[in-house]
Amino acid sequence: MPTIDKVLAVILGGGRGTRLYPLTKERSKPAVPIAGKYRLIDIPLSNCINSGIYRIAVLTQFNSVSLHRHIASTYNFDAFHDGWVQIWAAEQTTVSADWYQGTADAVRKQLFEIKSTNSDNVLILAGDHLYRMDYAGMADFHWKSDADVTVAVQPVLRTDATRFGLLKRDAANRITKFAEKPGDPEVQNEMVSRDDSERPYLGSMGIYLFKTSVLLELLETTDYDDFGKHVIPYAINDYKVYGYDFDDYWEDIGTIRSFYETNLALTSTRSPFNFYDPDRPVYTHGRFLPGSIVEDSHLEEVLLAEGCVIKSANINHSVIGIRSQISAGVVVRDSVLMGSDYYTHPAKSPEAEYVPIGIGAGSTIEGAIIDKNVRIGERVVIKQFPVGTDLDGNNYFVRDGIVVISKNTVLPAGTVIAPK
Repeated sequence: MPTIDKVLAVILGGGRGTRLYPLTKERSKPAVPIAGKYRLIDIPLSNCINSGIYRIAVLTQFNSVSLHRHIASTYNFDAFHDGWVQIWAAEQTTVSADWYQGTADAVRKQLFEIKSTNSDNVLILAGDHLYRMDYAGMADFHWKSDADVTVAVQPVLRTDATRFGLLKRDAANRITKFAEKPGDPEVQNEMVSRDDSERPYLGSMGIYLFKTSVLLELLETTDYDDFGKHVIPYAINDYKVYGYDFDDYWEDIGTIRSFYETNLALTSTRSPFNFYDPDRPVYTHGRFLPGSIVEDSHLEEVLLAEGCVIKSANINHSVIGIRSQISAGVVVRDSVLMGSDYYTHPAKSPEAEYVPIGIGAGSTIEGAIIDKNVRIGERVVIKQFPVGTDLDGNNYFVRDGIVVISKNTVLPAGTVIAPK
């Protein structure tokens, strides 16, 4: 039987991330920070390492410099370990001059590299999901079932039917029917497979384990661009495609709303995702920052990263990212502050309009996402808009009512961003 250390993991990290804009204005989606100090790409990479998979390729394309820098500075095995994490960037070749056209096309354009690893099985992963999974369990199921393809599946809410590829299985867990994000109510009714009124469907998690020979056949003999839309529905007719059950926490960080709510959920000790598991840690770049200083402040339900300085502030139900600088009299509620990439020194003779990195004195931040290296002046007011509101302002964006201040923005003293 094959072993888990011989599995090749391929993480898809090249999408534009348009639904997460403006967080993806200057970075790819897997490079977006989460939980104050991590990046989304750290989740699948950590899952691989904790599962015993040490040969990992990350496929990149758009706004990839930040992602490349993070991976190169974080995931390095020593000289006595035969594992590696490689970046397989989109490139022009003698065969193709095109960008990746979809998830399957991205893998197709790297088949030469996949063949060179001599792996018997290839695990395809997304780079923008939050979950903890032991891929060894999925691989064991795959091998015992003698599956050609195994798809990780989980129960899906009735209201989420249009967000997932829905499937049906037989008694042996072999997938017999697949519908990608069906909007037709009749198709949705046909895809009901569970005796559960709230979660009547089984949905694909976008995690696929292929026999390498089958992956090559599927991609070399077709021009399909997407695994969910094309490859899996096609494969169930001629190949043994099985569904592997995963009924634990899993979240697709695909929109500003899901990013915002997922981060705020992490401020509670009852969070559905546990970053504190000693047996399956989440790895990230080691920054060697000092501990945070909190002076004369009130904090309640706050996820506080290292390297912060907080003076006489009131912070509730918020994430405070690395190196955050929060001045006296500041109020922060229901917000995600990503912090900064560096510290700044106060100017020796600051001009009147100089705004340092951080939150200026007397400011109020409610219902917002503040990206990295933002400079917010004194007495700035940011308030959440009604749910469903989308607009682009001079120095800000609103997505589904959530105010987003993009990376490196400067908000002068007295700025007000709020519903009229």
